[in-house]
Amino acid sequence: MTKKVILIDGNSIAYRAFFALPLLNNEKGIHTNAVYGFTTMLMKILEEENPTHILVAFDAGKTTFRHNTFKEYKGTRQKTPPELSEQFPFIRELLDAYGIKRYELENYEADDIIGTLSKQAEQEGFEVKVISGDKDLTQLSSEKTTVCITKKGISEIEAYTPDHIQEKYGLSPLQIIDMKGLMGDTSDNIPGVPGVGEKTAIKLLKEFNTLENLLESIDQVSGNKLKEKLETNKEQALMSKELATIFREAPVTVSLQDTEYRQGETEKLVGLFKELGFNSLLEKMDASVISDLSEPMEEIKFTKVDSITEDIFSEENSLYLEMLDENYHTGDIIGFGLSNDKGLYYLPASIALTSAVFKKWAEDETKIKNVYDGKKLIVALKKHGIDLKGIEFDLLIVSYLLNPSENADDFTSVAKLHGYTNVQTDEEVYGKGAKRKIPEEELVADHVVRKVLGISKLVDSRMKELEKNEQLSLYENLELPLSFILAEMESTGIKVDKNRLEEMGKEIAERLNEIEKNIHDLAGEQFNINSPKQLGVILFEKLGLPALKKTKTGYSTSADVLEKLESEHEIVKEILQYRQLGKLQSTYIEGLLKVINGQDGKVHTRFNQVLAQTGRLSSIDPNLQNIPIRLEEGRKIRQAFVPSEEGWFIFSADYSQVELRVLAHIAGDEKLIQAFNEDMDIHTKTAMDVFHVSADEVTSNMRRQAKAVNFGIVYGISDYGLSQNLGITRKEAAGFIERYFKSYPGVKNYMEDIVQDAKQKGFVTTLLNRRRYIPEITSRNFNIRSFAERTAMNTPIQGSAADIIKKAMIDMAARLKKENLKSRLLIQVHDELIFEAPQEELEILERIVPEVMENALSLDVPLKVDYSYGATWFDAK
Repeated sequence: MTKKVILIDGNSIAYRAFFALPLLNNEKGIHTNAVYGFTTMLMKILEEENPTHILVAFDAGKTTFRHNTFKEYKGTRQKTPPELSEQFPFIRELLDAYGIKRYELENYEADDIIGTLSKQAEQEGFEVKVISGDKDLTQLSSEKTTVCITKKGISEIEAYTPDHIQEKYGLSPLQIIDMKGLMGDTSDNIPGVPGVGEKTAIKLLKEFNTLENLLESIDQVSGNKLKEKLETNKEQALMSKELATIFREAPVTVSLQDTEYRQGETEKLVGLFKELGFNSLLEKMDASVISDLSEPMEEIKFTKVDSITEDIFSEENSLYLEMLDENYHTGDIIGFGLSNDKGLYYLPASIALTSAVFKKWAEDETKIKNVYDGKKLIVALKKHGIDLKGIEFDLLIVSYLLNPSENADDFTSVAKLHGYTNVQTDEEVYGKGAKRKIPEEELVADHVVRKVLGISKLVDSRMKELEKNEQLSLYENLELPLSFILAEMESTGIKVDKNRLEEMGKEIAERLNEIEKNIHDLAGEQFNINSPKQLGVILFEKLGLPALKKTKTGYSTSADVLEKLESEHEIVKEILQYRQLGKLQSTYIEGLLKVINGQDGKVHTRFNQVLAQTGRLSSIDPNLQNIPIRLEEGRKIRQAFVPSEEGWFIFSADYSQVELRVLAHIAGDEKLIQAFNEDMDIHTKTAMDVFHVSADEVTSNMRRQAKAVNFGIVYGISDYGLSQNLGITRKEAAGFIERYFKSYPGVKNYMEDIVQDAKQKGFVTTLLNRRRYIPEITSRNFNIRSFAERTAMNTPIQGSAADIIKKAMIDMAARLKKENLKSRLLIQVHDELIFEAPQEELEILERIVPEVMENALSLDVPLKVDYSYGATWFDAK
């Protein structure tokens, strides 16, 4: 069997992955796009190449032996974005989990490691493949070594063999070095010969073969200007060739035997994928691996109840509801687990839901219930006419508050976080995917009572932990009562005008037909607009637009490519519009129509209360917080959200710049506080301070840039992130941030103080004592530590803003009840609360909603609320 070694340029592939994929975050807020791209590439290589040996080489540092020759080598490279730097430790951890050797060598580059090992491998009869995004490595190509260069990010590769290099450039692999000596390389700051580009370099090398031969034969070169350039830059050209030459005798301490590929530890890989939020990759893993982590389970005794009597209940009980469907609005209840001082019981759904005794107990507020995911319990039981009351302990919420960074979303994982292991995973009991099914009742009953037993065993210790953390008030006065309000909102739902949605669908379909006709007219023929292959032929062959990217199947017609070509031809704008409307039609119009409840004509979203580490709420099925509003047709979708009763209105109220107001309060910055107290436009004020101009000299562009800086500071933005947002250089962005901190020294002091505080405590808190643990803040790794510091800076701001709107929801629910109003709170979207109200109560809402929301929490600056109402959600904005 032929031995095959894969040598991967780790830094290059990580860079490619980072810039090819949009910025992704896991639940901890750590960026993961480079790790994800790297992982998918690795999985593809292992599957397709089936290597016997594999190694990933990394650059060891900023300086190498080449800097002795030329100090400015790579001197023009921009600093690695912190969003990428923080991902390198995870890439290394990924390789360790895979059992893949990684290596770096002080004073040498990854290229030199790969060059040295590929040479050794060739001598030992290996088949060699090099994977990189850097064409410099093509010089290593030979009959035994293929150099694969990534294209289109990392999803495609171009294989450089000697034949391919000859076909592409008319050169041999070693002449690539001579070519670099002549033309230089801007990415590595290799100067070359000024004014000599790739075409000229190739032409000269075809005639003179090597750089040295060319420089000895300058008299034979045609063109006086070119002769002069070569003569003047002889030494620079030779130095450039030396810099571009991969050193193949590097003193590597790793042998080819060390690179033998052995299967890694799948357990570690599963854990890492979970931590990074790579759910799609987890699905490809063997689920049985997770079960191997479980400790042997103890036997438990329980009673399966055939008829419910009052004597099975106690003053304090633990209750667990079991259903297979993740969406508890539509799923069926299988059964309940009950645990108290009298014993353990399994209550089948068919018995419990028809029992008057069970209903009476469930609705008795004096009977304490300890649960897991009380919101789910309340909503599911309400469908069966049972109004659950008396919840005092909710393991899901408590676990989230104790450590939001470690929280999970299934019972078994949550319980194990807190030391309860006497339970299997749902996958082990019910199976996965198409094999998922309900087994015999005895197995289900055993599984369910193990869960409820876990709740009862964790109550005391978890509540003591909350008390120790000074978080009892946060739990009892904010998160627990909020879960009841969210349950009510979910059960109530929001009415959707199905006819209006269908009309919009028809309008968009007509508009799509119209645009399609325009596109065909501009193209001069009919073709399938949704076919990238056909579209590519039209744009780049027939219409002659510049082809910016190519794929395996032809030309790239991705959104980023088309946006760059928008000014080149009228057809491009039409195609972009066609795609936007098509997505609107499929994702939002058709998507919403699918989730409208057939009985009440409403959509019943599910609010995620325990997901974001900052405390923010989100929603799913449908995601009401993500309805697009930038496109006019997207905004119009809100027209379909209407009151559920005749003559009622939708009333909307939202906080104005709540996070910036929280920043002013927490930082205690005098200028910010003054600006808000005087009700100034904060972005204009920031522009005045940063650009040193008067209010009437602030241009719209200045205000736009100031706004980006204001909100960027809240989210701990880096100079790279700000430069991307504003389309400016990183240097300019860094200047903006520096001037901002000079203008608002209180903010700068806050940022510095909160980082020191986090290093001492290991966590930061919001105004209502929500915690976020940041253990990485003391990491020896600069990049991980830097990310943690940004997290420490922005979490108290974002988290306090989340606390404020949650408090407002609780206060509003109490006020509506106190005023005996019919008006109902329907949904929460970011900093906005949406109500439905009868006409006669609108005047009351105009008075009490701003009053309640603006007094949810007392700050050094006023909270400001804007409100409006209308016949639809669209009209209420």
